[in-house]
Amino acid sequence: MKQKIEIKNKRARFNFEIEDTYVAGLQLTGTEIKSIRQGKASLVDAYCFFRNNELWLKGMHIAEYGHGTHFNHEPKRDRKLLLRKNELRKLFRKSQEKGYTIVALRLFISERGWAKVEIGLARGKKKYDKREEIKQKDLKRDMERIHKY
Repeated sequence: MKQKIEIKNKRARFNFEIEDTYVAGLQLTGTEIKSIRQGKASLVDAYCFFRNNELWLKGMHIAEYGHGTHFNHEPKRDRKLLLRKNELRKLFRKSQEKGYTIVALRLFISERGWAKVEIGLARGKKKYDKREEIKQKDLKRDMERIHKY
């Protein structure tokens, strides 16, 4: 049985309102995919940017592979994302608008064994939005506690 790998960026949904999501492929080296399959990756500060009409992922950390030799990868390098041209055009147009950014939401291995990353077109939340979200979660948890007894 294959181990299911799914690495989430929990801070992304807290700090941003996600308006649209896309699933993109990742261009990786051999030791990077081996580290991901061991679950040694982090999306904490990961975001996307455009360079030469291509979408790149910056800030994703993939730990060096333990059995790697001098051919091991650099943990924080920029990685190219693989999307369709029409998706790239749409993301580029939206990301140029004020307040929008593209963030990595989760990293997973597909059924075919390919590493995929779910990215989201996001707008930053204001401080009061975050406080309201925390308040709603607390109320919901308190209500569940009351109904439990």
